[in-house]
Amino acid sequence: MSPQETAVALNLTVKENLEFFKDIYNVSDENDINNLIKIFKFEEILNKKAKTLSGGYQRRLSIAVTLLSKPKVIFLDEPTLGLDVLARRELWNIIKSIKNKCTIVLTSHYLEEIEALCDRVAILAKGNLLKIGTVNEIKKETNKNTFEEAFISIVEEK
Repeated sequence: MSPQETAVALNLTVKENLEFFKDIYNVSDENDINNLIKIFKFEEILNKKAKTLSGGYQRRLSIAVTLLSKPKVIFLDEPTLGLDVLARRELWNIIKSIKNKCTIVLTSHYLEEIEALCDRVAILAKGNLLKIGTVNEIKKETNKNTFEEAFISIVEEK
């Protein structure tokens, strides 16, 4: 689970956070940490305390420690909320790179993010499930050229 807020030990360094969660999840293979360091590009910030990191790096660290447990499913709640354009794009690339390792359930209000990252989409409004499908299926069903137009037509219809 990776909530909108960072879920790491802020007074620990990046390396200490990875080691701490490695011990919690009883991960014995040091390669797991080394792989995450490479995937998340932590090499230059390993000795920085989490509280000194940018929001983008804090989100990355939160997702990285989640992956240490080798979950079958992870939930990313608005993972790029509040990030600048570059940090957001970097996090998109990371999410794309881990999609084949587990199922990712992602919530977002950014429609371009949904288009870029999601294989399947569920459209919810006021607690009701309105539509499920791929972006292309939803555009085709609504006879709209863009996902934004399709989304708006579905939500306004209800």
